[in-house]
Amino acid sequence: MSNNILFIFEGTKTEKSITDNLTNFFVNENTIITCAFCTTIYKMFSEIAEDEFIDTFSLLKDIEANKETLKEFKRSDFSQIYMFFDYDGHATNAGDDKLNELLKFFNEETEKGKLYISYPMVEALKHIEDFEKFEDRKVSFSEFSGYKKIVSDTCLETLKHFHLYDKNIWKSVIEVHLKKMNKIVYNIFELPSLIIEQNTIFNCQLEKHINKDKTVSILSAFPIFLHDYYGNEETKKMLKIIGTTANI
Repeated sequence: MSNNILFIFEGTKTEKSITDNLTNFFVNENTIITCAFCTTIYKMFSEIAEDEFIDTFSLLKDIEANKETLKEFKRSDFSQIYMFFDYDGHATNAGDDKLNELLKFFNEETEKGKLYISYPMVEALKHIEDFEKFEDRKVSFSEFSGYKKIVSDTCLETLKHFHLYDKNIWKSVIEVHLKKMNKIVYNIFELPSLIIEQNTIFNCQLEKHINKDKTVSILSAFPIFLHDYYGNEETKKMLKIIGTTANI
């Protein structure tokens, strides 16, 4: 099967900026990354659920923004499909019950695709004011509408521009988000000892934050994707040669 990977985003700018830089250092071993876009994952899910013969790739190929990019491809050209979306709740048909259903449906990258969620949105990747204090950082629902500005105003200067990240910055960011994921699920701020599924993270966000005080614990989908992609042990080996985050 092909080594090509298809990334699916809701937005056309920020997510692509992240992956264009990220794949300079990771997920580039004999692999070609192609990016496609859709308005909301809820709409795509409803169409697939209504017709068992429609697949994710076919729907994407029919979207105007993807016609040029995907015109030479067929589904078999991609070994894996990964989807990156926000928890921000902007979609009128969004909701926690629906998101739970989506995470169960889009749970296999070699079939309909695997869904990853950023809390509350893609800018969570750089929402680090202090690496030592990041484990307890969360954001309230009332801040979602101004979240991009909040991040821009408060994140570390070296993290502001995704396209300028070098490999050491990436490793620092990956490490701290993976520790945060483990904290959300297991209440311990340390690197995970196993792969943690997206619906497990979501249910812990629901129990400990969303339903409790209408907040989310800030977490980016991209480091978690890498953890799943490489596996737990390989990810830890990759992070061992990291410099101290105090220098970031």
